[in-house]
Amino acid sequence: MSYTLGIDTSNYATSLAVFATAGEVICAKKRFLPVKEGQLGLRQSDALFHHTAALPAMLAELGTEFDLTLIDAVGVSEKPRPVEGSYMPCFLAGVGAGQAFALGRGVPLVRTTHQQGHAAAALFAAKGEELFRRQVLLFHISGGTTDLLLCDQVRQIRQLGTSTDLYAGQAVDRLGVKLGFAFPAGAEVSRLAAQCPDAIRPKSSVRGMDCSLSGLENQCGALLAQGKSPAYVCKYCLLCVADTVVRMTRAALEQYPGLPVVCAGGVMSSDIIRDWVQQRLPSVLFVPAQYASDNAIGVSLLAAREAGLWLK
Repeated sequence: MSYTLGIDTSNYATSLAVFATAGEVICAKKRFLPVKEGQLGLRQSDALFHHTAALPAMLAELGTEFDLTLIDAVGVSEKPRPVEGSYMPCFLAGVGAGQAFALGRGVPLVRTTHQQGHAAAALFAAKGEELFRRQVLLFHISGGTTDLLLCDQVRQIRQLGTSTDLYAGQAVDRLGVKLGFAFPAGAEVSRLAAQCPDAIRPKSSVRGMDCSLSGLENQCGALLAQGKSPAYVCKYCLLCVADTVVRMTRAALEQYPGLPVVCAGGVMSSDIIRDWVQQRLPSVLFVPAQYASDNAIGVSLLAAREAGLWLK
């Protein structure tokens, strides 16, 4: 059995994970970047600073739970997506740490992307090794994406649909911050939405496999102005995202019948979204929040595979 270390430094969280090639995630660490009250994120220079400052202490903490001298390969996400021109400075912190660790230990360094890490973690949590060997329809819905992807063994990813304007996570976070929650606000929006007993009929804007979410922010503002409770508006917001997923899925399955559908990304860890979608499309696969939201688990999995230690 071999062990791999995964490192991911997205614009929201610093993440580390250790994977055992017997098929087990040994441990995982995540630390959200600090965002000042009322703000909707960080400048890239600030995100890079916070990742760089957090990584040494997090590696030391990881080392108290697992003997890092046993690591056989290191994986790191070096950019947001596996497409030309994809770049964010915050990933440089992870790349630097990964290179230093790999060189110091004399083990391979595997470079991947944040999106592929999300995909790998979700597929693993959904059905273990099975989905790594076939094509899958994958939703990656977060603060920076609302993408419907055709994922082939996680090596090739093609975008089938996306939002033409606002991302789902942006709509959720903007509502949450408006209500006084800290950024990122998805967990608090979902918690408050669960307190609303009202039946709600969401209005989504979908054309084929593309969607528009800019109107959702305006709708939520209008509902608050009309005197609707924050819980009602939070539930409405999440159900609009859920209905968007249902309509995009149906359009995709018309062209790709029979393919599994898996949901990844922090927004998709919401129980309200999952329940709405699965009531209408029971075969759609959701995974626990640890595997859906930002994490280094998928990066550690891909390090094992690409280094020839797993799924040979």
